[in-house]
Formats: sequence, C-alpha cells, structure tokens
Amino acid sequence: MHEMALCESLLQAMEEAGRANDFRRVRRVRLEIGGFAGVEIEALRFGFDVVTRGSLADGAELVVLEVPGRGWCFDCNDTVALADRLAPCPSCGGNRLHPNGGTELTIKDLEVE
Repeated sequence: MHEMALCESLLQAMEEAGRANDFRRVRRVRLEIGGFAGVEIEALRFGFDVVTRGSLADGAELVVLEVPGRGWCFDCNDTVALADRLAPCPSCGGNRLHPNGGTELTIKDLEVE
C-alpha cells in the first residue's frame, strides 16, 4: 500500500526531527498534499494511526491541507489552478496545459512537546 510507505517515511522524518530538536512527542502534524500527488487521504489517515502506534507520534492529530493542482496554459499563457490533470483551462477553456504543481507531499509543521 502506497499510503503505508508514505506514513513510514513521515514517521522517520518526525523521529529524525525529534532527535535533532530534542522533543519527545508530536501532538499534531500538518501535511500539505497536492491535488495531483495521488494520495488517498482516508487511507493515509488509517495508515498514520497504524504506523505511529507506540512512537513519538502515537495519538497525534493529522491535519491535511490540500493544495490544488496547477498548470501552465499554452493558449492564454497563464498558470491556473486545476481540479484534474485533464481539465481544460478555467481561464480560456484551452486544452493545451502543462501540469506544473500539485504533486507535493510535505510536512508543513509539527506541534511538539
């Protein structure tokens, strides 16, 4: 499961941050997830709860901040928000778009103690 591997990577990043910044517990994690990242949010939430059991993030609140996909339109020469990779340009209706954002998955911040 792709989401479980993501959760394991998130836990590893939090553990490394804990060692580097001398904290023992994560209370809240805010993640930015792009609309084109291909992440199933509910599966990620489930995986997060499973992977973090017994760790410094056990019981931590997972807050997901969804970032829209973006694309550059060859027709109107504008960067626009896209709901879908194959959607037409919301500005001009053109279909010649190059996706250029929305694939990120990053830890925005941690609330720790």
